[in-house]
Amino acid sequence: MTRVDFYILADADPGQRDHYTCRLVEKAWRRGLRIFIHCADEADAAQLDERLWTFRDRAFLPHERSPGSDDTAVVLGSGDQPPATFDLLVNRAPEPPLFFSQFERVAEVVNQDPAVRDPGRRRFAFYRDRGYSLHHHRIEEAAA
Repeated sequence: MTRVDFYILADADPGQRDHYTCRLVEKAWRRGLRIFIHCADEADAAQLDERLWTFRDRAFLPHERSPGSDDTAVVLGSGDQPPATFDLLVNRAPEPPLFFSQFERVAEVVNQDPAVRDPGRRRFAFYRDRGYSLHHHRIEEAAA
C-alpha cells in the first residue's frame, strides 16, 4: 500500500514551499528514485521547472516536463497520468490525483498559507479515511 508523507512547513512563504520541494526531490533523486511531480497547473509546473534548474548554486536537478522520456528520473506534469512507472509522487495539486496509488510513496509539501494548508488538510483526511499509511514531518526551516 502507498505510504503518504506530509511535510509541514512553519511559514506561508510560497518560495520556501518551492525550495523545500526541490530539496525533497533532490534527496530522492540522489537515492536513485524516479520522481513524478504533479503540479497544480501549468503555471505551477513552469515555476517549479525554473526553480529545479536554479535552487542551488552550481547545481541543478536534471528533469523534463511531462510526458518525459522513459529514462528521465524527474518529470513534472499537471493533469495527465505519468507515462511510466515512478517510485515517488510529489503532489502539489489541491486534490490527490486519481493515479496516486500506483506509487510506492506520495509526498505532500504543505505550508501555512490557507490556500495550501486547507486543501492539505482535506488530502490528509482523504488518505486517512481510505486507510493509507500516513507520516507527518514538521519542517521548521526550509531554506538551505
